[in-house]
Amino acid sequence: MPEPIVSGLADRVVIVTGAAGGIGREVVALLHEAGARVLAVDVAQEPLDALLAELGAPEGRHVAVAGDLKDLAWHAALVERARDELGGPHALVHAAAVLRRRDSIDDITEDDWDAQVDTNLKATFFLNRTVAQALIAGGEGGRIVNFTSQGWQSGGFGGSVVYAATKGGVVSMSRGLARALAPHGITVNTVAPGAADTAMMRGGQTDEQLADFVKMIPLGRMAQPREVAASVLFLVSDHAAYITGATLNVSGGQLMY
Repeated sequence: MPEPIVSGLADRVVIVTGAAGGIGREVVALLHEAGARVLAVDVAQEPLDALLAELGAPEGRHVAVAGDLKDLAWHAALVERARDELGGPHALVHAAAVLRRRDSIDDITEDDWDAQVDTNLKATFFLNRTVAQALIAGGEGGRIVNFTSQGWQSGGFGGSVVYAATKGGVVSMSRGLARALAPHGITVNTVAPGAADTAMMRGGQTDEQLADFVKMIPLGRMAQPREVAASVLFLVSDHAAYITGATLNVSGGQLMY
């Protein structure tokens, strides 16, 4: 096991959703390097198993669990597995999300709306609440990090109006949870990536559209997923113990606030 690189994460148990995605897998990798134990969650088992195999951790160090977070009753089972198999949880990193791009708002269906709201906002609240209840019962505080997007402030680009609406909700909700959970020593923050070089970012856009988007970024390039994951590592560590209700802008300067 490598030496921990970030304060307060050695042997801490972190639930990571969207763990097989472009950013989520880098979050898992950095937590592994920092000495944490991870319950990795996504919709399919095979990519999760492949990810844990790539890490080369001893068997049982991390656990991979596949399922649908829209099934709210499943959330308690996730927390129980983190407790029973790993000894936690101590933190939640919630990166799972759905994006359906539609070039015209006239093309957005009720199913498009429900799919994104149910996954990106509704499931986020109930998973946050379930993890928070476990953290409160543990009596040692904890960390919750939710993923939003630059779209929470910009309104979204590339046919992502509904997605942006859900991510704005995540920011407001996380701030409310930060106030509610602060007396228990639980911090709640959000990470707002801009253009991270992932399948979600590239999906549904032409090379020309993507190039136009990158032109809006002062740093002149998309972020590598590991660069976004590093901000998450900070927020779940002891280094961020006095930060709560914050939205960390990781957009290469595309947004400045």
